[in-house]
Amino acid sequence: MTDAAVPQQISGRGLGERLIDALLSGRGIWPAVPAIIVLMVVAVVPFVILLSLGFSNIVVSRGEIVSQTFSLAHLTNALTDPLYWTTFQRSLNLALTTTLLCFVFGYPVAYLFLVGGKWTKRAILILTIAPLLTSGIVRTYAWLVILGGRGVVNSTLMNLGLIDQPLRIMNTHWAVLIGMVQIHLPVMILPLIAVMSRHDSRLVEASANLGASRLATLRTIVLPLSVPGIGTGAALVFTLSYTTFVVPQLLGGGNYLNAATMIYEQVVFSLEWSKGSVSSLILMVTCLIVLVAIALVTNHFTRWTKRRDA
Repeated sequence: MTDAAVPQQISGRGLGERLIDALLSGRGIWPAVPAIIVLMVVAVVPFVILLSLGFSNIVVSRGEIVSQTFSLAHLTNALTDPLYWTTFQRSLNLALTTTLLCFVFGYPVAYLFLVGGKWTKRAILILTIAPLLTSGIVRTYAWLVILGGRGVVNSTLMNLGLIDQPLRIMNTHWAVLIGMVQIHLPVMILPLIAVMSRHDSRLVEASANLGASRLATLRTIVLPLSVPGIGTGAALVFTLSYTTFVVPQLLGGGNYLNAATMIYEQVVFSLEWSKGSVSSLILMVTCLIVLVAIALVTNHFTRWTKRRDA
């Protein structure tokens, strides 16, 4: 009698108990449900609200939306405004240049990690990770001291007699580019180290035994196998550089306009929420297009490498 009652009690559990059991058991997508809910609340819902502002005419009174009507005028104006094209072109060029320079400076560091000894690897990891432990704002302010009129660079050049008066480095495109490369360089190095550390060292040894030089081994073995790391690092650096706000605002001065600073001015200073929403939408779409292009190129060269090895 008692044994027969147990299945009835189990089958008679409530919905809440069954949900908790499904979450704890790890079956299906149930373990991811809490994360999905949090993502919906903190990311998807605000984005939908922001997107709705870009396709509507709104009337704001005392910080509150009084009326809201559907309209494509803001999107049309943005796509036909030369200022938008110039601003996003500058942001795109800056992000692509930063990504390229981070690869040029970061790949030799990752390769040195691959071929270096134990202490060399530890030193590279410490020097790469240490900047990430400091806020990007702090590192940007450090460049204000270094690149300023009486900063380290100008003082050194003047003491060496190479220049008579301080160079104007701050509040220029070059200052922004220098700060972006330094701040985002670790983001390129770490994926490269992670991928290159998984290389089969026997491939490098076999290449050396067959008479290939170190440069030929790097070109034919190491570089093709590190393509996934290059793609991952490029995607991360581009995304951070394309959407950054702090570095252009501090190192470029008030006259340096990129996509992020334009959105900030539209939303915070001008209170033009619809324009800021449209600008954010264009920023996101163009960023996704470039990321898809990076992914396609990475997959192409990865498949080419696998076919060649086969």
